[in-house]
Amino acid sequence: MDKLRYSRVLLKLSGEALAGSGQYGIELAAIGTFCREIAEVASHGLQLAVVIGGGNIFRGVSSSAKGMERSSADYMGMLATVLNALALQDALEKIGCETRVMTAIGMQEVAEPYIRRRAIRHLEKGRVVICAAGTGNPYFTTDTAAVLRAMELKAQAILKATKVDGIYDKDPVTNPDAVKFDELSHADAFRRRLKVMDATAFSLAMDNNLPIQVFNLFTPGNIHRVVMGEKVGTLVHQGV
Repeated sequence: MDKLRYSRVLLKLSGEALAGSGQYGIELAAIGTFCREIAEVASHGLQLAVVIGGGNIFRGVSSSAKGMERSSADYMGMLATVLNALALQDALEKIGCETRVMTAIGMQEVAEPYIRRRAIRHLEKGRVVICAAGTGNPYFTTDTAAVLRAMELKAQAILKATKVDGIYDKDPVTNPDAVKFDELSHADAFRRRLKVMDATAFSLAMDNNLPIQVFNLFTPGNIHRVVMGEKVGTLVHQGV
């Protein structure tokens, strides 16, 4: 393999990525596809942390909107991310990729507690670190958890894997004339109110000059292309 563009990154996966073609739950075939790519890039020296959502199992925000107390709903959402993390761990280790699941909520019989220095040590040893349970606090999304963990672990970029092939000036599903951006500055994305991440997460990334690469997870080979520096999806960074 040629030289990697990054040495350490954080991959942000939505819970829906694990649902595959379904609307909810975990589809093992869907996990297997991108796990093989994760294992491949990890085997070539990329230090990789993962933050995963839980929307395929439980959505805290939508449930609180329907009357559930927000903190309770958010904690349930955090637990859903742990289920997804364990499924991802199982799929990766079945193909020989060593992993550690680390949670922001203590559950020592299931996973390690998230400790920054320990997580960095796992990365240095070539293990994929799967960060679950968000930040451990209600009112914060997994996008915010991803940015926070990326900064703590000194990741060079966030790879935000989605179902679309980048960032558009408007919704490409309902607007055939939507224009995709190859690159954007943080400031321009913020000014245009493009929904790269939720406002808290994006502001944190912008304030700390953290690049965000948005790409389609379901296009075979995209994870490899991104870490090799190919132009895939949309790159949001300071230097535009």
